[in-house]
Amino acid sequence: MTDLVTPTVADREDAAAVRENPVAHMKWWGWGVPGVAFHHEDKPNFAPFVLKAVGLDLHAASPLEQPDFGALDVPASIADGALRAAMAAAAGAERVADDDLDRVVHTYGKSIRDLIKVRAGRLPRVPDLVVYPADEAAVQAVVDAVVQHDAVLIPFGGGSNIAGSLEPIPGETRPVVSVDLGLLDRVLEIDELSGLARVQAGVLGPSLEAQLNARGWTIGHFPDSFTHSSLGGWIATRSSGMQSDKYGDIADITRGMRVARPGGLLDLRPTPSASTGPSVREMILGSEGRLGVITEATVQVHRVPAKRVIHAYFFPNWRAGSKAMREIAESDVHPAITRVSDGRETGFSLSTSKESKGFGAFAQKALFAFLERRGWDLDEMCLSFIGYEGEPGHVARQRKAVEKIVKRNRGISVGTGPGVLYDQKKFDTPYLRDFLLDRGTAGDVSETSVPWAGLDRMHDGVIAAAEAAYESLGRTGWIMSHLSHSYHSGACLYFTFAFVMGDDPEAEYDVVKQAIQQAFIDLGGVPSHHHGIGVEHAAWLPDVLSEQGIGVLEGLFTATDPGRNLNPAKITAN
Repeated sequence: MTDLVTPTVADREDAAAVRENPVAHMKWWGWGVPGVAFHHEDKPNFAPFVLKAVGLDLHAASPLEQPDFGALDVPASIADGALRAAMAAAAGAERVADDDLDRVVHTYGKSIRDLIKVRAGRLPRVPDLVVYPADEAAVQAVVDAVVQHDAVLIPFGGGSNIAGSLEPIPGETRPVVSVDLGLLDRVLEIDELSGLARVQAGVLGPSLEAQLNARGWTIGHFPDSFTHSSLGGWIATRSSGMQSDKYGDIADITRGMRVARPGGLLDLRPTPSASTGPSVREMILGSEGRLGVITEATVQVHRVPAKRVIHAYFFPNWRAGSKAMREIAESDVHPAITRVSDGRETGFSLSTSKESKGFGAFAQKALFAFLERRGWDLDEMCLSFIGYEGEPGHVARQRKAVEKIVKRNRGISVGTGPGVLYDQKKFDTPYLRDFLLDRGTAGDVSETSVPWAGLDRMHDGVIAAAEAAYESLGRTGWIMSHLSHSYHSGACLYFTFAFVMGDDPEAEYDVVKQAIQQAFIDLGGVPSHHHGIGVEHAAWLPDVLSEQGIGVLEGLFTATDPGRNLNPAKITAN
């Protein structure tokens, strides 16, 4: 839970002046919009925590100045006149851009590796043109023109990807066209009897939810990147959200799709279920642009709940908290959120809180003293958030049933106050990552899923693997985790890691990232639960799909895109 400095009016005007195109983008060098940043001066426990965790003295560390875009050496566009004319004919001349800022913004996503490279001016290959189609017909025309001219097309939503799904292949000799879907941002219609909404794929999370809320509906999908990610991007990477326990992952939410493919539009009707051979819908989900450009989706929506409340709980240790989450998943209750942080992440969360004063400070000290008298080790204590939605009576029944499970596992309720703060700050963490990067510290995330039987072993094994990697580098590093999504058979574990970088930041990052990813595989998990594969996680895909599975994927991509024009070398190298 973080706290941000918000932009002034001048900041917003400066940001708007950077570009004339009506599609707003994040900073080219970091997360979010200019003028918004994490600060720690009102959080007295944060600097001591960071010093202990990674050895960084925030009082002595001078932040880097904002990177200078003018210092970048941006390779010239290689798009010829014929391709430019074709893009203008397809989308309109005013919708085709080749200025350096547009092209750099569309080169990378927002992983720590992406930010290290772009801040260092490492731009081996940038898109040659950025096209902003205004409707589905224009998207289809762009796709057809790209194939006709043997160029490469990379779809672009909000730019929040952290798996390398957006970057062009460094050695690509053909022109690269980034197709930005930002103008396709409307909810087209809502079938109120069926709870289905037709939505254009370029809409960002806040706009989608606002349009639905105005009619009394919600999609219920809230990934960490919600503020700056698109519906099409969620589908293309098989996204999960903070309330997937109730609403499902995007794979559950997405019922129908329209996809612009070479030669025509793929149109999947939104039926509740079907026995129609291998699922083409499932093929598009997670395809990261390799099967076409998603232009529209029909998604399940739900009435805005009459009541929504998030309660916070403490558990004495990780084992007690994870066991409680498993028992909740096995039970007949279905909360919207079941999340528990390990002791390390709980300590981090408490360090980002503002200083309590008066009765609040007294109550917190009294609570912690009480827990210590009960034999709790406060360094092992785990903070949990459980969210309830629905009619007031339903919420009360759900909470009563859950709190029996919490109590059975020695947990205690600490009310709704922390839950309110969590709800307010849930999308702010990436700003903290940028704050650390400005001070020479890498901070990133990796996530996996695993059956319940192996969950605690996964938790402990990944932490041990990361700590061994830090030791091999001679670095003081930090890793923490939370259980973020529960299923009947298992759960997602979400890890955050950080360390102060040396002279070769990307190589050092690789050592830690690869150790974590390999531990996922060795301990029975998957390389990614909801961030996609891209190029970042592709090396581990054969371990979970088998060589035959990789062959099936490569056969699919080759058959449907023989010219390798659609975002090649993502998911698989071929």
